[in-house]
Amino acid sequence: MTPLLLGHRGTPALHRENTLTGFQAALEAGLDGVELDVRRLGDGTLVVHHDAHLADGRFLPDLRAADLPAHVPTLDGALAWAAGAGAFVNVELKHESVRPDDRVGRTLDAVRAHGLARRVIVSSFMPTLLRAARAAAPDIERGLLTHRAYPPLLLRAVMDWTGSVALHPPHTLTDAALVALARREGWRINTWTVNDPGEVRRLRALDVDALIGDHPTVLLCAR
Repeated sequence: MTPLLLGHRGTPALHRENTLTGFQAALEAGLDGVELDVRRLGDGTLVVHHDAHLADGRFLPDLRAADLPAHVPTLDGALAWAAGAGAFVNVELKHESVRPDDRVGRTLDAVRAHGLARRVIVSSFMPTLLRAARAAAPDIERGLLTHRAYPPLLLRAVMDWTGSVALHPPHTLTDAALVALARREGWRINTWTVNDPGEVRRLRALDVDALIGDHPTVLLCAR
């Protein structure tokens, strides 16, 4: 099975990351969709941005929608693009604390409003956010992001607690043993950030479910 191919924050090697231009370029290059990041402004506006600060140093929770640079899309704008383009979207919920805020429920409301419940997976490194997403919209799939290896018993417990259907490990931790564990447990494996053709071929041979990377031409080696 050919894995789902997603542009990591769009096409950051070619365009500014997390922008509508970069997202559209990913689709035009032949990818299936994109991965993007969601943060909350001080006035409650949900925006697509990876870091908590803008490039000029301003802290996003201190800003209002009117303060945003033109290249930073709102979540609503990004989802409207995805709905119109037929893109699959991995929405990563960024966090400043372990306690969920209204961003979780409002993100899921926006996904539903744009008719994307079947074309979105919500991911996070923070299990409490995924647990809140499960409560708010159990029908929208969730993926647990990891940045290091965890004992299988702990992984099983967290995946069960969050109701996650996919594990999102870095490509460096994605090996035959992890894929075998995922298959036994019924999880998908969506791995990041894959920027080397050799890694694409290795992961393709392991039959992972999705590859997330910065370079469309590299990801397309999977086909």
